[in-house]
Amino acid sequence: MSQPTTQARPTGGVVPVLAFAGITVAVMQTLLVPVIKDLPELLNTAPSNATWVMTATLLAGAVSTPIMGRLGDLAGKRRMLLTSLAIMVIGSLICGFTDNLLVMIVGRALQGFAMGAIPLGIGLMRDMLPREKLGSAMALMSSSIGVGGGLALPAAALVAQNADWHALFFGAAGLGVIGMALTLIFVPESPLRAKGTFDIAGAIGLTAGLILFLLPITKGSDWGWGSGKTLGMFGAALVVLVAWGLMELRMKAPLVDLRTTVRRTVLLTNLASIMVGVAFYAISLVLPQLLQLPKATGYGLGQSMVVAGLCVAPLGLTMMLTAPVYARLSAKFGPKLTLLLGLLIIAIGYGAGLGLMSAPWQTIIISVLVGAGIGLAYSSLPALIIGAVDPSETGAATGLNTLMRSIGTSVSSAVIGMVLANTANNVGGVAIPTMHGFRVSFLIATAAVAVGVLLAVGLPGRSKPTVQLRASSEEDAVLERAETVLAAQSPQFHGRVLDPAGAPVARAKVTLIDRRGRQAGAALTDGAGQYALTVPTGGSYVLATTASGHAPRALAATHHGENRAVQVDLALEAMAESVR
Repeated sequence: MSQPTTQARPTGGVVPVLAFAGITVAVMQTLLVPVIKDLPELLNTAPSNATWVMTATLLAGAVSTPIMGRLGDLAGKRRMLLTSLAIMVIGSLICGFTDNLLVMIVGRALQGFAMGAIPLGIGLMRDMLPREKLGSAMALMSSSIGVGGGLALPAAALVAQNADWHALFFGAAGLGVIGMALTLIFVPESPLRAKGTFDIAGAIGLTAGLILFLLPITKGSDWGWGSGKTLGMFGAALVVLVAWGLMELRMKAPLVDLRTTVRRTVLLTNLASIMVGVAFYAISLVLPQLLQLPKATGYGLGQSMVVAGLCVAPLGLTMMLTAPVYARLSAKFGPKLTLLLGLLIIAIGYGAGLGLMSAPWQTIIISVLVGAGIGLAYSSLPALIIGAVDPSETGAATGLNTLMRSIGTSVSSAVIGMVLANTANNVGGVAIPTMHGFRVSFLIATAAVAVGVLLAVGLPGRSKPTVQLRASSEEDAVLERAETVLAAQSPQFHGRVLDPAGAPVARAKVTLIDRRGRQAGAALTDGAGQYALTVPTGGSYVLATTASGHAPRALAATHHGENRAVQVDLALEAMAESVR
């Protein structure tokens, strides 16, 4: 049985602190967008090499999210959240003191490790918050990356325009330190732990495969798309990723549980996440450059860095405003329909953008529409994943989902950077992006959204389990007798029910609900808060928990049907706290 690693504390500050951590991650990710067109000159390198200052961060984030998620499940999500932020601070300080391209790429890669804060924050929320607060909290955490990105653009532009650009990195380091301090003060450690060991070989294989895949995407235009180097690296990426997948399937404790991943809901959600990631980053790369290009080009809008940042800021602000809207829509219609709605709004935004690029106010309309759509889509993704995996795998599963989003943003950065570079005009030795390149970039984003819509349509609809929350004393007696005859060799869910202080809750009723909403079993916890439930067959279930003086709690859980026990610890909230 897993034990709480720290004594639980009040959770009132958990949501805003974790959301702040997400915003800090977003600030790091979009930090250099205002100066992206100046990076070749600032670092004294070619434009194709300068793109790696952006791509390295996205790639490191893609690799680190499942790694930090798995480590969080094993060693503690709060501990790994602090580690992610600490690595980001170190990377920021490295970047703040260098103009060397290679050193800058190393520092930016270390900054990318902060991306693990998103799945870790979502996992902490799931472990600690009552069910009625979880939807809006996860939506806020998931959309915080867009909120931070939108707010960071004008702030970063103001700093870059009026101070040395290295000050951007010192500011990011300061935010990271503040995030760590707030986490230490307000966020308790989750008592839930997964069993197993860390898959080092899986982490190395995933890293190698992603680098081999993304490097030729970034450098393909320089090397030649038909060159032996480009094709060889794509081939090597395929071989490495296939071998990695086969290895993961054979591992008892893999970095990524591919058996869970190939389940319909998880697979389609993760693929849709890639498409949302592509759409999110496209607008961040196109609009700031369009706004800052001089009017003499015939299509540039001639705005300063700060004005350009302010015009794109509604992207993040709208994402923040859609978080509470998502919670209401999802409660009524389910996360599948909110994901579809979000994707359709993104498509409308990019479609409008193809014709609305001639004035700054038009870019604001595009930012609002795309931001609203991405806010709904990003908020839906963790809810779909969490509803389909075992609670003990929350960190790894949401980490994998964030990995898919990061792969989307990495591919978007590489592909759109390549499109803008290949369609640019050379004016006085300076590459100037063209309107044709901007429109092709928006078309790529629109195509990604269209694929996302097709994937979302294939998701299963929402189930509506009906949970009986009260049991009679006669039922209790039957349940107590049933606990003593559960066969240890049968497929089971087992674990502990804990109160807000981490103490066991005796005589709590745990009800097993199948995917059709029918009761498949029930048990009462013993004096140590322990329960065990025999599973009729493998599949998805809901574990509904009720106890005197506590708010009811329901968690999704999955059992694959083997003759083994799956541990699911259930943390309750006091009734007074849930009402407050």
